[in-house]
Amino acid sequence: MPPRSAAVFERYYRELLSFLARKVRDRDTAADLAQESYARVYAAQAAGSVVGDPRALLYQTARNLVIDHQRHGDVRAGVEVPAGHAEAGAVPGCRNWEPETALSSRQGVRALAAAIDGLPPRCREAFMLNRFEGMTYAQVAARMGISVKAVEQHIKHALDACERCRATGDGTQPAPARRKLNRSRHD
Repeated sequence: MPPRSAAVFERYYRELLSFLARKVRDRDTAADLAQESYARVYAAQAAGSVVGDPRALLYQTARNLVIDHQRHGDVRAGVEVPAGHAEAGAVPGCRNWEPETALSSRQGVRALAAAIDGLPPRCREAFMLNRFEGMTYAQVAARMGISVKAVEQHIKHALDACERCRATGDGTQPAPARRKLNRSRHD
């Protein structure tokens, strides 16, 4: 991403985070959705899409992610409220709005975008078509003129690269279940 574009996107981070926090009513989830919004917009731009109004694209992407989040209630079921905050009306303090955490989140977006950018061109294309354009494996295969099995391999390679990026960013080991994210797009 050109430096000028990075500055434009960063300018909207807190605003987008506040917007998402109001929508999902969970600040940790809002931070995750903001990061994913940035990653998707960056990936679209890296794939050659012209981003005329980055703020509008970020917000539209964020709205779509909120809808996905609400449709998949199991994401929210995995969020734990720390002990001592269970009483009515108590909301844990927002670590994600602290300057260090905000900076770390931006760095995570950059690292994830760099991981996607560093994929081999055909692998990146298959990943972008499947994950960002919403195409099924069969549609990606037809569009790229390759087999469905080759698409599966490209997506696996891309997801592994993204997982390695996340694992090195938060110090955890890659979770095998994450590699099978959103298998419904396979059919």
